[in-house]
Order: sequence, then structure tokens, then C-alpha cells
Amino acid sequence: MDFNESLELKRKDAESILNDYLPDTDGYQERVLDAMNYSATAGGKRLRPLLMKECYKLFGGRDKVIEPFMAAIEMIHNYSLVHDDLPAMDNDETRRGKPTTWKKYDEAIAILAGDGLLNYAFETASKAFDMAKDIEDYRRISEALKIMGTKSGVYGMIGGQTADILAEDDDNVTKDLLLFIHKHKTAALMEASMMIGAVLAGASGKDILDMEKAAGNIGLAFQIQDDILDVTGSEQELGKPVNSDERNGKKTYVTLHGITESEEEVKRLSEEAIDMIRDMADENRADASFLMTLVETLINRRK
Repeated sequence: MDFNESLELKRKDAESILNDYLPDTDGYQERVLDAMNYSATAGGKRLRPLLMKECYKLFGGRDKVIEPFMAAIEMIHNYSLVHDDLPAMDNDETRRGKPTTWKKYDEAIAILAGDGLLNYAFETASKAFDMAKDIEDYRRISEALKIMGTKSGVYGMIGGQTADILAEDDDNVTKDLLLFIHKHKTAALMEASMMIGAVLAGASGKDILDMEKAAGNIGLAFQIQDDILDVTGSEQELGKPVNSDERNGKKTYVTLHGITESEEEVKRLSEEAIDMIRDMADENRADASFLMTLVETLINRRK
């Protein structure tokens, strides 16, 4: 089986796990539940739960305790997209080739759907406690929840989103500020994904910190590539409007450094992350070939 076939199987597995944990759409709150499920199932790479599970396996994890967290991290990712698309944020009307949540339902329901996905993510992740076998399992699940909360909150993704909004139409955006935005807005959830996989599998403290560093590189590379595609891609390829950064007055790595230097930085960050993953795999006598190839695809992705 080649990489693309394996990727599709793993993506479908992650999607199936997500669907298993999504709420039923009934009751007086049916409309917001329907909007939540629409947002979460509208497609996507399922990259974060994939990274989480591969890191879990890298450190010897084999149980289903990872699954509630896989679903939860995807709920958090999709809540952030629902809010990103709102008129007060990026004001986008399409995502993944479909109407954005606010465009399909209305702005108020979209806000509530995002709120609902975030809260339901933690409700979902906490179901891992039902699978705990001993006190060590409880400790690992508790640590994983702490990571998920920190990396998605004001010291993580929300902090990055705040800095991103405040930087709009600011001609004095520095490289340091831009890297802060990318590290927190995009990389933080990837760090959470890969760290949680390592934590739940019982990785050492050093390996967890190394995984955080590798994931940070991957997140930065992913965001810079996203900035490149916003300039060079097409709406058909991306499933969303192009040049949205320029339209919203946002400074990006591309506007500060140009296409060539941005492409070189994506390559450098990705290769450094792959080297770190390879070292951890060697130390744990594990096969990380799929994970390393997955990171490599970030360099050349077109959507």
C-alpha cells in the first residue's frame, strides 16, 4: 500500500472516530447541534487527529483512550474555523467548497456552534477517563486535558488569533510578532495533538518536549505554506477564496519575506521536524515512516 492509500485509510478512520463522538441532532437546540455537525463534517485533512494517533503509536500506544482526544482536537480546530470565517473576523463565505457556517445558518447560530464545539470537545475528551485502568492512566489523561486547554486557550490559539486581529492594517508588523501569531494561532493545536499522543502513550518528559518542538516546526511550516497558497493557489484547489489575507489587510510571512524565502523556510522547518521525529523513532525502535512522509507532504501541498 502506497502512502496516499494509507493516508486516505487513516483519514477515514479519524473521520469515523469524529463522527462517533459528534452529538445527536435533536431537542430544542437542534439547530445549533446541526450547525456543529455541519461544520465538523464539511471535509478537511483531519491532520491533527492523524498526527495525534501517529505520535501515540510512535511511543507504543495501542489502546482506544486516544480516540476521544482525536475527536476533541478536531472539534476545537473546526470551532476555530467557524469563528475565523465570521464577518467580524475574516468574513469568508466559502470553506472547503461549501458555504461557511455563518453563511448557511446565520451569524448568531455560527457563533453558538463554535462555542458548542469548543465546550463539547472537552466533554468528549473527558470520556477517556472511562477507559482508564489505573492511576497512571488517570494522570496521563489529566495531563493531556491540561495540554489541550492551554494550547487552545489565551496562551495558545486564542492568543494567536488576538494578535492576528490586532495586527490587521498595521504597517509595523515585525517578524517576531508574525512568528508569535503563527506559533500560537496555527502551531499550538499541532503541538497539542502531538504532545497528547506522546503523553497518553507514556513518553518521557524529554520526548514530550522534543515532540512539542517538532510540532511547532510543523505548524509554522504549515502556516507559511498556507500563506504561500493564498497568493499562488486557486479557489478551485483551496476550496476557499484566495488573496483573503491581502483583502483583510493582513501581513504574512510572504508579504514580509517573499515567495522564495518563504518556500525555503517551509523546507527548513519541515526537514528539522523530520530529523527530530526520526531520532525519537530510533530511540524507541519504532516505525515513523508514515509520520515523516506526512510531514514532507506539507512542503508540496497545493490545498
